[in-house]
This record gives sequence, C-alpha cells and structure tokens, in this order.
Amino acid sequence: MSTGTQGPPSRSRRAFKALNTSWHKNGLRIFLVIVLAHWAEHLTQAIQIYALGRPVPEARGVLGMPFPWLVTSEWMHYGYALVMLGGLILLRPGFSGRSRTWWNVTLGVQTWHHFEHLLLLTQALAGSYLFGKAAPTSIIQLVMPRVELHLFYNALVTLPMVVAMVLHTRTHESGNEAVRCTCAPQT
Repeated sequence: MSTGTQGPPSRSRRAFKALNTSWHKNGLRIFLVIVLAHWAEHLTQAIQIYALGRPVPEARGVLGMPFPWLVTSEWMHYGYALVMLGGLILLRPGFSGRSRTWWNVTLGVQTWHHFEHLLLLTQALAGSYLFGKAAPTSIIQLVMPRVELHLFYNALVTLPMVVAMVLHTRTHESGNEAVRCTCAPQT
C-alpha cells in the first residue's frame, strides 16, 4: 500500500536532473564535439568528391579511410542519428524561452532525419529496397543525392541548435530567467 510519499530520487533521475542543471554546460560541450566530429566526416567526404574528384564510393571521410566498411554500414549511420536524437532529448529540459523553441526546431528536424535512417536501416536488414532502387533509399533521396542530402540535413539540424545554444547563454534573453544551469555567464 502506497503512503503517498516518495523515497529519494533514483540515481538515474538525479543524473538526469544534474545533466540539465550543474552538468548542462559540459553536456552541451560534449554534444557539440560529437556534432563537429560528424561535420568533419561529411565535409571531408565532400572535399574528397568535389575538390579531389574521387568517385562517391571512394570518398570515405576521415574514419572511412582506415575503416571503409563504416561508410556503407547503415548501422553506423543509424547509430549516429540515434545518438543525436537522444542527446537532443536529454539536454532539452535545460533550455527555456526562445532557446527552447530553437532547440525544439532542431529536435523536430532530427526526428525526421532519424526516421529516414531507420527507413534505410530497415531496407538494408531486409535486403529489399524501396522505389525499385539498387540500394537502401530514403524518401528525400528521391530528389537529392545522399551526400548532398546529408550535408543539407546536418545544416538543418546544426543551425537552429547553434542559435538555441547562443540564446541559452545570454542572461538578458527573455525566458532565460527560468534557466537552472550555469551555461549563461553569471552577473
């Protein structure tokens, strides 16, 4: 029988609260490093294609050079999409006001991007490809090649995320009075 009182919060609940208060700044920094590393991969691949003239299958990015199977692994791409989605969800409670709105825009775009990668992974696992294509194909890939599409998606996810982070660190920004973390400089 419940007495209506709750015991102390669980370790995971305390960690989640800390991630969006005292650890928020470091959590955002780690998340930003992951995003920048992903950008490095896509920009390196784009340079390999457009500046160095390599065919798309030979443009492997940074990690794909020593580990070529990574580039063709839908699991790796899906895993990154999942990490991004998870990071955006976990760090969201630390935002408020306009910064929260921009973070939500990023979360919405990443949710779609995650869906597209889930669609690609499902096709790869099933060995059956949509739209009569010879390889796993996402919906937007019907109108835009995959390399350019991922540069586009990364921009659509990164730009509002950066706006959210900048707004989040401004103490004078409307809505930031509800911020419970140390991301904004203390005055």
